[in-house]
Amino acid sequence: MMKRIILISALIVPLLFGCREEPDPIDEYTLEERARDGLYDLMKYVYLWYNTMPTVKVSDYEGPEEILEALRFKPKDMWSFVADWESFMASMQGSFVGHGIRMGLDGANNVRVVSLYEGSDLWPQGVRRGWIVKEINGTAIAPIFISGNNTAYNNLMGSSTAGVTNTFKFQKPDGTEVTYSSVKSSFTINSVTAAKTLDLSSGKTGYLAFETFIEPSEQELNEAFAEFKANNVTDLIIDLRYNTGGYMDIAQQLSSLVLSWDDTTSVCYKLTYNSLVGPEWNESYNFVRTESPLGLDRVVFITTRSSASASEVVINSLLPYVDVSIVGDTTHGKPAGMNIWGFPFPSNAEPEPDYEYVFAPITFEYLNAMDQGRFYDGIAPDVRAEDDITRDFGDPEEASLKAAIGILEGTKAAPATPVRRSRIWSEGSQLPTELFLSPPQQFKK
Repeated sequence: MMKRIILISALIVPLLFGCREEPDPIDEYTLEERARDGLYDLMKYVYLWYNTMPTVKVSDYEGPEEILEALRFKPKDMWSFVADWESFMASMQGSFVGHGIRMGLDGANNVRVVSLYEGSDLWPQGVRRGWIVKEINGTAIAPIFISGNNTAYNNLMGSSTAGVTNTFKFQKPDGTEVTYSSVKSSFTINSVTAAKTLDLSSGKTGYLAFETFIEPSEQELNEAFAEFKANNVTDLIIDLRYNTGGYMDIAQQLSSLVLSWDDTTSVCYKLTYNSLVGPEWNESYNFVRTESPLGLDRVVFITTRSSASASEVVINSLLPYVDVSIVGDTTHGKPAGMNIWGFPFPSNAEPEPDYEYVFAPITFEYLNAMDQGRFYDGIAPDVRAEDDITRDFGDPEEASLKAAIGILEGTKAAPATPVRRSRIWSEGSQLPTELFLSPPQQFKK
């Protein structure tokens, strides 16, 4: 899938820019300045809110990041970005460097493991979501989380470099304490963080915890749904609480897995572009055939403010077709997505350049078959529930999963106390998230 996106990007960019005369090469015209000018030209035509862009003197800005910040539609556009090509492409292929741990502060001011990738060297030690993290390298970690001192946290964790070692003191669910050293390493992350079948009074129910829509997700989803189908599940709970999005193809696949195999003539979602390119680029995408479709008539989603973009696409796409319920917290609220371009742009002289940047301006909004969308304030839950980081994924007593089970079993109830949002931190510097990525469509200037 990544190769297809790169290929399409390379083919269509000359159509956008091939008619322009290239300036005479001069030593002073740096790559950053060329990228700045290229992004400006691109956004004038493809940016969803192109008609809101202010008049600027492009040469006043050093590079593409600065010109993007000057042009973005504030406050609505919080997502357009420029990134390093190699780093971004590696992340979308699931490449990760670190311990693979995410931590959060619970209601009792304990720092707990929120999630852990299976490629982490802490995973075979038995470390799981819900374990308390007492110390890192002999330093109590709770005061850092309580104070919100992200700089101290990053300094304590060290750089995102393979070989960096940290020592963690954990308290296990049974109260015993253990200390493990962990070495940051490079590995491919798992996007399915849990998949299990629950025996409920309402019937066999599949539970899927899904973290991100990236290249490895296709096979992981196929394997999870094959197991659900083999177990004859009649209901499904999809946990998207930390899923900030990714590729549209994977959102299309996940939506399709919920339905029957022959639903390929029904609209999954529509992409609507600006008035300049919309007449040629606007397009509807149908559901696709999948390996293990479940043919369900209802599904429950678990969401938080981190459930964004491609996650919201799946929820919105299924609304016209099945009984959709949501528990947890209001979603992030990003009913828009971006195409991606590699820079330097291909040219007749250099058809396959060495890409240095990814340009990803917001270019479209997505709607479902009933033209529902544009939920910039997020999608509200039917039942509010805590993100209970004291328990592991798939534990029926975890607050959000318990609320989802309550909907299926007909015992749903609002929480007795206000729902709090946990402070959750990942490792090191993070690449852009909240993604719904699509390859560009052909454009003739």
